[in-house]
Amino acid sequence: MLLLYILGIQVYAFIIRIFSLFNLKAKLFIRGRKNVYQQIAERIDANQKHIWFHFASLGEFEQGRPVLEKLKEKYPSKKIVVTFFSPSGYEIRKNYALADVFYLPLDTKHHAKSFIEAINPEMAIFTKYEFWHFYFKELHLRSIPLYVISGIFRPNQAFFKWYGGFYRKILSAATYFFVQNEESKNLLKSIGLENVTINGDTRFDRVFENAKAPKRLDLIEKFIGDSPTLICGSTWPEDERLLSGLPEKYPNWKFIIAPHEIHESHIESIEKQFPIGSVRFSVFSTKLATDSSQISSLESQILIIDNIGMLSALYQYGKVAYIGGGFGAGIHNTLEAAAFGLPVIFGPKYDKFQEAKDLITLGAAKSISTAEELMSAFDDFKENTEAAIIAKQYVEDKKGATDQIISMITK
Repeated sequence: MLLLYILGIQVYAFIIRIFSLFNLKAKLFIRGRKNVYQQIAERIDANQKHIWFHFASLGEFEQGRPVLEKLKEKYPSKKIVVTFFSPSGYEIRKNYALADVFYLPLDTKHHAKSFIEAINPEMAIFTKYEFWHFYFKELHLRSIPLYVISGIFRPNQAFFKWYGGFYRKILSAATYFFVQNEESKNLLKSIGLENVTINGDTRFDRVFENAKAPKRLDLIEKFIGDSPTLICGSTWPEDERLLSGLPEKYPNWKFIIAPHEIHESHIESIEKQFPIGSVRFSVFSTKLATDSSQISSLESQILIIDNIGMLSALYQYGKVAYIGGGFGAGIHNTLEAAAFGLPVIFGPKYDKFQEAKDLITLGAAKSISTAEELMSAFDDFKENTEAAIIAKQYVEDKKGATDQIISMITK
């Protein structure tokens, strides 16, 4: 199995190189790792101990961020190294003030040894998932504590199958698991791993703090005025096709669409989906900056956010939220919206997300598959103050995982 794993990493590296010839993300993936050891040598003192946080992508960063920031607050002199696997995390957080940020080299025996020697971690903290054989093994061999926080496991994963011995060995290198639910704890115990407690999901702490003191967006306030607003977060084309029927039916509402991908062809496709007209945030902000009297000429029912980084603050201006991704690999972050007291609507693929199931059970979320179901859900939520209260209370009741984790790993 180890040989297959090594071969799989090599095949993945080859495919990424081919894709990098015409795909921007793949190009960033390759380019960012090209001189990673030189970057580390220039910025990291290998004789000084560091705390290493690894995140798959941006979502996992936001999930683990409360633990990172609490550790930094508790031990301000500690140096922190952050690594990302995906460009979508690295490119947005590469200048994060509290840590030195790098791409994680691919999981090979050579990289694991060289990278860990270069950053000299006193502990490693991985968020939710990404279990790398050679990195975990090297940490274990060096007796460096390895913690998995906000972990979540499902019965269909290889760890819990008859053929999963190799993958179970990877997990055995972890010092401790802080998991989100009872099922995850029981699954780990079923394969002999007793070093686990249920601490919940650190995302609740992150979104709760964000909702307490959100960044004010003056231009968004100008756009919506007094209109009730639907915030559509991390949308994909299938989501946008369904949403396109709402503005005409609800002319007194404003619609803000923050797509998951903001490349030109996707923005253009969104504009075509909404024939009644829309305006890009970049156009709206530029024209207002040059001549504020032009706001009347820019009046539109639909605002398309053509940048990255605004979404978590946008929800403060909404009354209902639509969360994208439910027609693809799975829905995106529902908790950011719920923390502001927004009932949420999303597509059918949400089974991997406990918070989505909980919000549906509580009556603060609805899953839809058709345009008719979307309109029905929107009708139910647009005046539903009880659902808004429930969504906000759900987040508040679930916070606290960060303090529990910090207490245990700093003993």
